[in-house]
Amino acid sequence: MATAGLTVEEQKSVEAFQQAVVGPSMDKLVILDFWAEWCGPCKALTPVLEKVAAQYADRGVILAKLNVDEDKFIAAQFQVQSIPTVYAIFQGKPVADLTSARTESQLSAMLDQLLEKLPVGAGAAPQQDVAPLLAMGEQLLAEGDAEQAAGIFGQIAEMDPDNVAAVGGLIRAMVAADHLDQAETALGSLPEEMRSDPAIERAQTTLQLAKDKPDPAALAALEAAVAADGKNHQARFDLASALIATGNHDGAAEHLLSIIAADKEWNDGAARQKLLSLFEMVGLEDEWVSATRRKLSAVLFG
Repeated sequence: MATAGLTVEEQKSVEAFQQAVVGPSMDKLVILDFWAEWCGPCKALTPVLEKVAAQYADRGVILAKLNVDEDKFIAAQFQVQSIPTVYAIFQGKPVADLTSARTESQLSAMLDQLLEKLPVGAGAAPQQDVAPLLAMGEQLLAEGDAEQAAGIFGQIAEMDPDNVAAVGGLIRAMVAADHLDQAETALGSLPEEMRSDPAIERAQTTLQLAKDKPDPAALAALEAAVAADGKNHQARFDLASALIATGNHDGAAEHLLSIIAADKEWNDGAARQKLLSLFEMVGLEDEWVSATRRKLSAVLFG
C-alpha cells in the first residue's frame, strides 16, 4: 500500500528510527540520547554515555543518538521538552528514564538494575517489532491527526503487508481523513482470508458508517424533521447515521438510545444494531463505549 500523510522527511525519520532503535531493541537494551549541537550539558554527557555503553556492550547494551533539531518528528512523538533526555528502550518501548544519570557510576547502577529484570539477548517475536509504531499511529488517530496516522500505519504495512492491525489502522485513518474512495479501494484489494480479522472488520464498519455523511443542508433537514416530530424514528435514525459520519458520536448515541427506549424492536432492532456498529468502530475497549454500553443496558433492562 502507498504511504500517506507523512512528508518525505518524516517517512525517512520513521524508517531510520525503526532501523537504529526499534529493531535493535528487540534483543538489546538501547540507550537513546536526545541531544543538539547547541546543548552544552549534552556535550558533557556524551562521553559518559559512550564510555558506559562500550563497557556494557557485551551485555547487550548499545547507544543511539537522536539530534532533536534534525529529527523533530521523532522527538515530538517522545514529547521531549528539554535536553539532554535519555531513555532506555527495550523491545520498542521506553523502560526507564536515564536522564538523571549524569555520572558513570549513576548510569552503571541504573543499567545493572535494568539488566537484572529484562531478558536482554533473549530475542522477541517478530510481530512485536512494530508495536511502538502501531501505538504511535493509534495515538495520532485518537488525537485527530488522521493524515499523520495514515503515514505511520502505511509505513508498517509496507514493512509487513500481513499485519492486519496496521492495515486496518491505515483504512480507518483514510476514512478519518475523508479519503473514502482510497479506503474502499484498499479494503477491496485485501485477500479474502484477511477480511474476517476483527481489525479489518472494524475498518470496514468504520468505512460503511462514514458513507452516511450528509451535506450541511441535508443534515439541517434531518434535524428539523426530528424537531418537528420526535416520534419520527426513521428521521431520527437517519440523523444518528449522519452524526456518526460527522464524528458526533455523543449525538448519534443519544438519538439511537431514544429510539430504543421508545421501541426496542423498531425496524427489526435497527437502532440497536447501528449503535453496536458504532461501538465496533470506536473500539470495544474504549471508555466512551463502556459508558454508552451501560446506558444501553439501562434502556434495555432498566
